[in-house]
This record gives sequence, structure tokens and C-alpha cells, in this order.
Amino acid sequence: MIKQNRNTLSLILLDLMMPVMVGLAATEAIRALDRKASRAIPIIAMTANAFDEDVQRSMQVGMNAHLSKPVEPDRLYQTIEELIWDYDRNRN
Repeated sequence: MIKQNRNTLSLILLDLMMPVMVGLAATEAIRALDRKASRAIPIIAMTANAFDEDVQRSMQVGMNAHLSKPVEPDRLYQTIEELIWDYDRNRN
């Protein structure tokens, strides 16, 4: 989906335990695309894995935030707002 996108997305939420491609590999693939938007779009990990090493690995592959499940709605909304605001401000 991101390959076909024409800079209309403002954020990606990725579950780290997806059936075809885990979120970490998906993030690495997105960041490796030869498009400025692919390297800059905010990506948030959504996972039950909440250990420090899980958070560090998410950041190492290029994610912008790591939210553990069950998701706290206020934290999710705040994170989305901050990341989209920064992304929109820097891409224009």
C-alpha cells in the first residue's frame, strides 16, 4: 500500500505480530523505499510486547513510537497528534 501511495498518508499504525510480515520487517521495508515520504512518515508500533528491548528494537528499525496493548486511548490520540503535526510541518 505504501508503495502505491502518493504522499496522502500521514501516519502508519503497525501491529508487530502480523501474519504475513511482522511489523519490524514491514517498517524496515517501508524505510528502505526510495521515496522521501517513506523515510519520513510516522510509524507507530502497536503490540503486547512492552519490554524495554521491544521498544528499543522498534526504534532501531525506524518506528517513531511504541504503544503497548491494551492501548490507552488518550495516549494513542496524543501520540498520533504529535507525530502528524511534526510530519505535516516538516514535509511542507
